Amino acid sequence: MQLRLISCFFITLNFMEYIGSQHASRVRRQGRMHPNVSQGCQGGCATCSDYNGCLSCKPRLFFVLERIGMKQIGVCLSSCPSGYYGTRYPDINKCAKCKADCDTCFTRNFCTKCKSGFYLYSGKCLEKCPDGLEANNHTMECTSIMHCEASEWSPWSPCTKKGKTCGFKRGNEVRVREIVQHPSARGNPCPATSESRKCIVQRKRCQKEGKGKKNREEKRKKSNKDESKETRQENKGRAARRQNREQRENNNKTQLKKRKAPNKEQNLAPIDTAH
Repeated sequence: MQLRLISCFFITLNFMEYIGSQHASRVRRQGRMHPNVSQGCQGGCATCSDYNGCLSCKPRLFFVLERIGMKQIGVCLSSCPSGYYGTRYPDINKCAKCKADCDTCFTRNFCTKCKSGFYLYSGKCLEKCPDGLEANNHTMECTSIMHCEASEWSPWSPCTKKGKTCGFKRGNEVRVREIVQHPSARGNPCPATSESRKCIVQRKRCQKEGKGKKNREEKRKKSNKDESKETRQENKGRAARRQNREQRENNNKTQLKKRKAPNKEQNLAPIDTAH
């Protein structure tokens, strides 16, 4: 019984010594990390310091150092800021700086956007574009030189002169084409999009515009003219008939007066007084 109690005492003592050694080892590790390591961190930090900010980040977050005056503060972000690119490692994810002439990058040797004054070409930032390329100040990239391209000529138009296609012998005909590719800054300029040349046609008389309407108008005027002529003739005939009737009436009156005149002379003859 006593041996059993002594054995239990030694087992308990060894267990307490083991716990103490583990606690001391954890304290020593924390001391080596930073004297002011805190476990109650905010903003995605796994471990942090009151003086230096984040010391490590939670999974999938990127660790980056931000300079504030003379001091650098560690922060944990879901993506790297402009001017940095992200690298993932088994123990930590970090944001590393792009090259000095690069504004954003995929890796240190592959830029995706250059700073002002540089042009992007194949992941690099250049002050001057290579031969055969030109600087695009809108995209800030080195792009291929684009020359102007035009479509095929259209057929020649009908021969015209002053907008008409008849009433002349010599006129002009034109053809046109369209621009299908406008040139870049250093590209060849576009050619003319229209051409004109002299032409000869068989002369013919033009059909006047509104011929039907004009014919109807002329017919109407002619009808009115004929109607006026008939009216004048009719009026003239009426006047002649009236004049003839008046003349006949005057003649009748004259003849009547002549027939009455002998009777009046007979009545006025002197009386024979010999009887």
